[in-house]
Amino acid sequence: MEPDADVRWGIVGPGRIAAKVVEDFTYAPGSVAVAAASRSLDRARAFGDAHGLERAYGSYAEIIAAPDIDVLYIATPHPQHKKIAVAALQAGKAVLVEKTFAATVTGAEQIVTTAQGNGVFAMEAMWTRFQPAVVAARALIEDGAIGEVRQLQADLGVDRPYDETDRLFDPAQGGGALLDLGVYVVSIAHYFLGVPDRLEVTGSLAPTGVEWEVGLLLGYADGRTATLLGSLRHHTPGACRIFGTKGWIEIPPRFHHPDRIVLHRPGAEPEELVRPPQGAGYCHELVEVAECVRAGRTESSVMPLADTLAVQRTLNDAAERLGVFHQEDDSVEV
Repeated sequence: MEPDADVRWGIVGPGRIAAKVVEDFTYAPGSVAVAAASRSLDRARAFGDAHGLERAYGSYAEIIAAPDIDVLYIATPHPQHKKIAVAALQAGKAVLVEKTFAATVTGAEQIVTTAQGNGVFAMEAMWTRFQPAVVAARALIEDGAIGEVRQLQADLGVDRPYDETDRLFDPAQGGGALLDLGVYVVSIAHYFLGVPDRLEVTGSLAPTGVEWEVGLLLGYADGRTATLLGSLRHHTPGACRIFGTKGWIEIPPRFHHPDRIVLHRPGAEPEELVRPPQGAGYCHELVEVAECVRAGRTESSVMPLADTLAVQRTLNDAAERLGVFHQEDDSVEV
């Protein structure tokens, strides 16, 4: 692809998240959203009309086959990600797959294997890693500002009234606290501490059998720990603290899309670093994908596929310890 060429995007699954993401193309120079696809042509057209897209498709197969689209942003329910992403990658389309990457470890591995086997770019849409405030926190830690990172705390909870028809409580659609909220706390723990050696889990299940609330303790062989909370049952602040041997960094609520961080060091006044995102904050991951695709890279160095797989394993391990066994939806037509 030419270095100065526009990267043309298709939106697969024109729902609530996609509506937020597509608005941020304004802040991603060189990326253009051109089409949307849904299993309902009327829904795809309504989304396209609302967001000024060129065209709409009433099937996923059509947008995958479209020759002038470079990247597909996949925002369907989690269990549909695998089949759509694999078909897109086999057709040579780069993919940005909404978190959680898949419903199962096997599904995530199949996406990664297909991307690598075909030499096509793939990335999980973990926008948190690309937020300027989180980038600043990472840079401070790499510069030794808080010494060796030893512990992390993070929480993310919402008060979602129980409704068995709601996607978040539907096991067939990958509902539950872990795949929708737990992915954030697990991913940030992996980002700053690495892959854990041990996992302890507690929580409760909704009447439909999905995780209603979860508490995770990630343990490391050298004694480092991460304590993580996620809930669909009640609000939590949505904060993160990263503790080191010489201080700590606070990422204020909501940590998954912050506009600032606070550096604390013994004997010194707290130092606030304000780093607001552009737009709603989704544009930063869009820029990363476009830069990688133009450069011919097959994955991001910020959100590499190995990290995605490691997070997926922690999430599914935690779910299964609570008796929840997510499944992929292979019935979706592509």
